[in-house]
Amino acid sequence: MSAPSAEQVKDALKVVNDPEIGINIVDLGLVYDVSVTEDGEVHVIHTLTSMGCPLGPVIEGDIRDALGPMEGVNAVTTELVWNPPWGPDKMTDFAKSALGFF
Repeated sequence: MSAPSAEQVKDALKVVNDPEIGINIVDLGLVYDVSVTEDGEVHVIHTLTSMGCPLGPVIEGDIRDALGPMEGVNAVTTELVWNPPWGPDKMTDFAKSALGFF
């Protein structure tokens, strides 16, 4: 059983919504990087929309819950970063449209 690609992991993360905004963390631009080893160890570098977001632990748990059952995934780690700071410019056009930025 081979490990998933980084793109497959990002696609799987689209089921993880920011609970306050209701849009997935990939389209919001909160996922900065995904790495996958040959052994199926997945590492997700992400941020939150604000430093004071009380739902950070919920989002991290949702990331692990979304990726853990994937075929070829043996471990999931997350890393919360604040640099570069998140801003609306990191969102996809889908997220911008859903939030009325267009």
